[in-house]
Amino acid sequence: MVRMGPDVPLLNEYKQEFFWKRFPQTVLGGPRFKLGYCAPPYVYVNQAVLFLTPWLFGGVGTLLCQLQLLQELYAAVLSGMLMFAAAVGVQGLAQYAARKSGSVVERLGAPNIMVDEEEVEFTHCVSPETVRFIAPGKRFGLNVVLHTVLAGVLCGFGTWYVFLGRLTALYSSTGASLVVFVLSWVTLCIAEYSLIINTAAETATFQAQDTYEITPLTRPLYIFIFIAVDLANRFSYAVPELQIASQTLHVVFVFLPLLWALGLLPPLDALLLWGMEQTLVFGLGGSPMSSNIRLLLMFAVSFGIAVCNYFIPSPLAVVLFSTSAGFVLSLDLSQVCTLCRRQRIPFRGHRLHGAGSSTFPLTSFGWTLGCRELLLYFSLLLVALAEAGLLHHFFASTQSQDLITGPQGPVSYLLITLFSLCWGLREIQGAYIVGGMFLNPLYPKGLSNVQSFKQKNTGLHVAAAIRRVLLYLVSPFAMIAFLCMDKSLQSLHSVPISVGLTRAFRGVWQSSEDALLQMVVVILVQLAAGNQSLPVWDTLGTGVQLLVVGLLMDRLSQFLAKLKFTLTVLVTSWTEKKQRRQSAGTLLALNASLWPLVLAVVMLSALLSAPLLPLFTLPIFLVGFPRPQRSWPGQVGTACPCPDSVFYQQMSGSLASALRTAFASGSLGSVAPGSHFLGRFQDRMVWIMILERGYGYCTVNVKGLELQETSCHTVEARRVDEVFEAAFERPERLGFTQGFNLHWGNALTPCAALAVRVYSDARNVLSGIIDSHDNLRKLQEDFMKVLIWLLLRYCVQRHKGLLWSSELGSCFGGMKSQSAQTTCNQPSEAVVVESNMSSLRFRQDSSSLTSFGDWSDEDDLFGPQPARRTVALVTAEAQPGHSVLQIGASLPGSVEMDSLFENMALSALQPLQPLGLGIGLPAVDKGRNPEVLRESPHPNFSCPQSEVFNLPPGWRTAPLLPSRLLLLRPLFPEEWFRFSLGRFGLAAQGETSEDMTKALKEDEVLKELHVKVALSCLISVGAETAFTSPSYIYRLYCGDVPWTEGLDWLSSSKELYQLTLQAFRFSFKLLFDQASLGPMESPEELFSTLEEYERDWYIGLVTEKGWHDSVLQEKPFLFSLGHDLTMGTYTGRVLSLQEQLVQVGRLNGEGVRGQWANLSWELLYATNDDEERYSIQAHPFMLRNLTVQAADPPLGYPIYSSAPLHFPCL
Repeated sequence: MVRMGPDVPLLNEYKQEFFWKRFPQTVLGGPRFKLGYCAPPYVYVNQAVLFLTPWLFGGVGTLLCQLQLLQELYAAVLSGMLMFAAAVGVQGLAQYAARKSGSVVERLGAPNIMVDEEEVEFTHCVSPETVRFIAPGKRFGLNVVLHTVLAGVLCGFGTWYVFLGRLTALYSSTGASLVVFVLSWVTLCIAEYSLIINTAAETATFQAQDTYEITPLTRPLYIFIFIAVDLANRFSYAVPELQIASQTLHVVFVFLPLLWALGLLPPLDALLLWGMEQTLVFGLGGSPMSSNIRLLLMFAVSFGIAVCNYFIPSPLAVVLFSTSAGFVLSLDLSQVCTLCRRQRIPFRGHRLHGAGSSTFPLTSFGWTLGCRELLLYFSLLLVALAEAGLLHHFFASTQSQDLITGPQGPVSYLLITLFSLCWGLREIQGAYIVGGMFLNPLYPKGLSNVQSFKQKNTGLHVAAAIRRVLLYLVSPFAMIAFLCMDKSLQSLHSVPISVGLTRAFRGVWQSSEDALLQMVVVILVQLAAGNQSLPVWDTLGTGVQLLVVGLLMDRLSQFLAKLKFTLTVLVTSWTEKKQRRQSAGTLLALNASLWPLVLAVVMLSALLSAPLLPLFTLPIFLVGFPRPQRSWPGQVGTACPCPDSVFYQQMSGSLASALRTAFASGSLGSVAPGSHFLGRFQDRMVWIMILERGYGYCTVNVKGLELQETSCHTVEARRVDEVFEAAFERPERLGFTQGFNLHWGNALTPCAALAVRVYSDARNVLSGIIDSHDNLRKLQEDFMKVLIWLLLRYCVQRHKGLLWSSELGSCFGGMKSQSAQTTCNQPSEAVVVESNMSSLRFRQDSSSLTSFGDWSDEDDLFGPQPARRTVALVTAEAQPGHSVLQIGASLPGSVEMDSLFENMALSALQPLQPLGLGIGLPAVDKGRNPEVLRESPHPNFSCPQSEVFNLPPGWRTAPLLPSRLLLLRPLFPEEWFRFSLGRFGLAAQGETSEDMTKALKEDEVLKELHVKVALSCLISVGAETAFTSPSYIYRLYCGDVPWTEGLDWLSSSKELYQLTLQAFRFSFKLLFDQASLGPMESPEELFSTLEEYERDWYIGLVTEKGWHDSVLQEKPFLFSLGHDLTMGTYTGRVLSLQEQLVQVGRLNGEGVRGQWANLSWELLYATNDDEERYSIQAHPFMLRNLTVQAADPPLGYPIYSSAPLHFPCL
């Protein structure tokens, strides 16, 4: 992204014109009076008539009622019937027009902007084009019926709602009633038009696509809510509260079009989810859920518990039932499914396992629901039930119920002490204290390495362990003791008391820290009141008091966070020069002069638990519509994957394990659903969102942001580094001024450093290594040694049965079908080397390579790739009369490049030949060459053990002249061959005598066999002379082998080709190491180095599937050779797996929600998808670009997003 100035247009000219055509349509409910082109007058007249039709029919009923010709009920029914008939006519015309024009109504949920913009040719006032333009119709037949019926019902009830006689009775003023009557009918006409004629795009858009046509029901739903309150007032017996509510709502009814236009009222799906979440959290003591299904199920079960408590007659039974139900519902019930399915992997759907190392402590407590966990939970439940039952039985009926002198007195002081200890022990765990304003002097300073950090952090770990015991094992029982002795248990048969106590007993386990704070506040209020009574407060009961305190504290924390976000936007719009627009001074002056209104907007958004929406991220604040804490409607885990996604997928497991410890210790502060954290390590950014929290578990979503940093991303990443450096890289001794957080106004507050197993990425420019002539000569020698070592190792693995079949391709391909994964066991030491160009499903018969027969790339992580035409396939097609080659994988190691030949790889193109004359290349005798030796498939070895190291017969049939091989014989390292043969002989036969080893080394037939195969491979890859240029080395490393005389033979044997390619890559890595660390001093050192390469390294290309699999399997080291085209240099990339410190900070959650709300409005309503728009430019304080990236697709673009990760926190 190219950063632009602060005065870049908020909307480009095209989008501005589009917005000013769409917004009036939204205000009026659907009529399109501004088209952008000339249209006949009847188009506007027809829309105006349809818009006023409900008022006309309602006016008929109102007039008949005012003339006392009909009663109110019959007049309303008449208006509704007339509107129903009109709706039937409109829908009939729409369906007729659709069939007449031969088109089908779009079934996609998203508005088609291109259709909205295209110019329509109108012929006459009722032509199909005109009808379809005004009333597009419904996509589903069921909605045609439903919306039509609702239109009639809405008109009938609306007429009844705004009768002049009813309004006059409410306000006792004819003038006021007349004004409300007229404006109310405007509201009704808007709702009717959007329901039955044409639905306008809503500013409050939650879903990217309205697949099931829910949007037309939004406005009528709110009108029905107003009508329901009025009906309750009509048929109730003089309830003053309902009378006042009806009067107020009739006035608010007039302003509904304004609320709809501003996007303050949520759509139906968002309203339902938000309502269930708020009720579950504050009314029933639960937690926001990680998915909509879990939210619905938990809400239903929790509501049923509250209803049961209301009807249970015995207070003791209520205490026991509430305690047990609250404990069970606060546990991670998703583990029950894991237990039933007997899955031992807690993170479903992710490959979060390591090779040779256990990133996940699967056997540690809490990861799965095993016997230990069940025993602990069952013990806690029994102790809680015994405590609650005994205390309630002996102390609930005590005469003295005073908080000081009664039985609750000692428990109250114990709770205050527990809260003070838990708060203090949590506060010292993080990098900052007192709300992030001052540095914590006890936190380790100068984080140089992981070991020193852990040593310095030992004291804090002890404090964290004490806090865990107090918070999770002592506090719940103390709170239960306080609740079960409460006097409100004597008056259970009251809805508020029943709901309050149900919530209180659930909150003790669901959120122990918050429940402890709320209980301490209630106790302090009682202690502050002393002997004085608080009539209203005392009548609520302890359960309702806790509910009120919890709600007020949540709204207060939201208000403070929103206020901080507001001040950040206001101040930085002027102080940051790159954010200072020409309108900045005017906006600041308006905000200063209208500060009561700004404060009211902030307070209203906090009361509604709705995001504070800064329009275009400018200091223009609106109240976004209420929505769930997750902010997005889709399933958690959607992302825009790329090759770099694998690094986040690998680290997510270790990160979850580190987060488990951090959440339990409190080093990340108070962790509540909706909290956001940002982690930073090298060039990686990890976005962590808390989805769900319960007793002993937490559910998070981990997102990975792009590694290829844009300019905006770089600016914000640099500021993130500065914020973390100020917190963690500080000197040992600090004064008061240095201890203050200079970045307190930033959206990011550093919390802690976590030890996580991640890949450290190092890149080196190979100038002076890859272009050195001495190194190029050395590379040929090393290549022969490595190739011999790999051939001998192959023989040993085949003898031990470690290969999947007799074909090496099965072992080295890394390209296996799902069935092969379940039936074959790949040895841990097998190194995967694969071609990055094969994407065909190859044909095979009985003579083909069976190990590759059923392999395809259809299960590739990044989706299917277009088929490529390989060397073997093109060659087969170019030879008439030849049968189709029975090939396995495409040419191994060949480099895929997009070319002018569509899906054909450049490496697959035939060499140029002059007009089919077949000249220009070395002559190859396709008949029998008398000089090519015909060897027996069973050589006559002098040593019986030599049969173990025999090579397949097909490897000995290279079409090369013996004289040519004889010239290259000096290149064969005989001493290295005998040394390696002796070492591998011991590995193959176990204990072998010295005579047997000596005989094996002196077997000339075996040596000549390996000489021929090794030299044939050397010639086939063009390495018979010293390597001449870095470009040739790079091509050969990538598998793009130039044509040579023996290449066809070599490529026909896939396993031998893979061995040769692997040998060259190993030899280049050997060259890289020797240039950096010095030459190998002995054969033993070289042998051990090659063993290390095979065991601990993946040496290949970043684009290969083996690279991706090795990262997920947590191979200790990875190496790749690259070419920087812009700089013209070659680079070596080394990934090393090690435990590193990932710095984590807390983000302002309300700032994130506000920016996401603006993103949703700007892209879904204003359709402002310009990549250079103002609201996506870098902002060092708000971290605007990073926040946009972290949004769920399609609005955001994280390259990795995990499914909900459940992990223990005890």
